[in-house]
Amino acid sequence: MKNYILITITALSLIACCETKKEVIETTNTSNTIYNDSLAKKIGADDYGMKKYVIAFLKRGPNKSKDSITKTNLQRAHLDNITKLAEEGKLVLAGPFFGDDDLRGIYIFNVESIEEAKKLTASDPAIQAETLTMELKEWYGSAALVLINDLHKKISKIII
Repeated sequence: MKNYILITITALSLIACCETKKEVIETTNTSNTIYNDSLAKKIGADDYGMKKYVIAFLKRGPNKSKDSITKTNLQRAHLDNITKLAEEGKLVLAGPFFGDDDLRGIYIFNVESIEEAKKLTASDPAIQAETLTMELKEWYGSAALVLINDLHKKISKIII
């Protein structure tokens, strides 16, 4: 009788163990049913759906625009450069901060190195005029950010 009880307990334990393992395997295999391997590869995502970018913190530079016309023209050239970099796929996110602090805005570059981001930064007329400076840092974020510019076009009534 003891052997029968021992065999029954062992059998029940094995069944429970196998069922638990089966649930874990099924959960692992189906937990992300919308995963798209070809999209992940296309945008350069790693297994976590992430990738390296270079983020730029735009700061107030040492020079100030003298008159309103010069300031307006420089701002237009700055925005045109942002659009150009976004269309090239090099700039995935850009925007100003609220307020009048020295930290003015951010860029997130879709590039492999700080050196490449420095070259792109140098194309900004506001950087050239030294009304802005940039601090560059490598950053790890969602690879889906590279898709944001196309999505933004679908919701923006006014093009900058």
